[in-house]
Amino acid sequence: MRNMKVVFVSNYYNHHQSEFSNAMYEKTNGNFVFIQILPMEEERINMGWGDVSRPSYVKYSYSSDAEYKECLALIYNADLIIAGGCREIERMIRHRIAAKKLVFRYSERLYKNKKLYFQIPFRFIKYHWVNRGSRNTYMLCASAYAAKDYALTGNFINKTYKFGYFPKLKIYDIDELIKNKKKNSMLWVARFISWKHPEIAINVAEKLKKDGYDFELNMIGSGELFDTIRRLIMQKGLEDRVKLLGSMTPDQVRMHMERSEIFMFTSDRGEGWGAVLNESMNSACAVVANSQIGATPFLIEDGENGLVYDGNEDVLYSQVKSLLDDDIKRESLAKAANNTIVNHWNADVAAERVLTLAKNITEGKDISHIYEFGICSIAHRNIKKDK
Repeated sequence: MRNMKVVFVSNYYNHHQSEFSNAMYEKTNGNFVFIQILPMEEERINMGWGDVSRPSYVKYSYSSDAEYKECLALIYNADLIIAGGCREIERMIRHRIAAKKLVFRYSERLYKNKKLYFQIPFRFIKYHWVNRGSRNTYMLCASAYAAKDYALTGNFINKTYKFGYFPKLKIYDIDELIKNKKKNSMLWVARFISWKHPEIAINVAEKLKKDGYDFELNMIGSGELFDTIRRLIMQKGLEDRVKLLGSMTPDQVRMHMERSEIFMFTSDRGEGWGAVLNESMNSACAVVANSQIGATPFLIEDGENGLVYDGNEDVLYSQVKSLLDDDIKRESLAKAANNTIVNHWNADVAAERVLTLAKNITEGKDISHIYEFGICSIAHRNIKKDK
């Protein structure tokens, strides 16, 4: 595997890609290139996404015509490419697919909004055209719902594998970390936009206060609903319990996770993956997450390393309350969450398994059940099988 030449093509290099890329660079003995095809948006730069140092293996296809041509050559000649799904990337990889060379596509779910189901016939045609004639193209699913969505287009049937995003892994003295968390502290982290549902966290806080619970809820982020949420907090008289902390860098967010006992993840199906789930679990938070979030079915075993709710706000409230009521349950879930990330779902494991999967495909070996669970295990179309 150390002689395998690998190219990763994606929109831009950031802290969600850097750990996996570094692991790939190490495990291929430097035979790894990351191709960034777009400049990063100002909004994400302001969120601290642009603070990641750019290693020498990162190339920018948009920087010049010569660089673009070099990137195309790298894509065609690599032993493996891992490629996102935007139109420009599809143009860049089409000659490789036509040549039946090994390609791992990676994607979140296609239908983050149910209204997009009308696109199924068009995507059926598109993906069959883009991937026409290739028996060597597979899908790394960066969402538990990607396999089902692609199956609706007739693509990647029995060729989908669990994947995701892999933020920085931190190793803690777990007992010390939990001991230093603030009692009854809760955290919510996201942009303040409709499908992240910050109002649900406020409604849970209102019910907790009404029922006499002593707690603190910190909310990190900014966005178009920020002022609306601030007014809602005042209207409900929650200024003493809920604090809006504004935008923070990824490192600052992790500091708050490390101090918090409970993490609420309230996004709906619009959340393709949700890397804050990896980060909060790594930080030994007891997590309560919506089942519709792309990462939830892959990362959480309900009741074992976190709690899952079905989008029902009353169920979310009941689960958060149960964590405040039961120190043993909360600590057990927090430790199990940390163990999941440290031992099973991180960049090092992902890089090792992707390379092993590629090696087995190249050698013509059976890959139907190469891994029984976790990264690069089969991503089923029936989500219940992913539990």
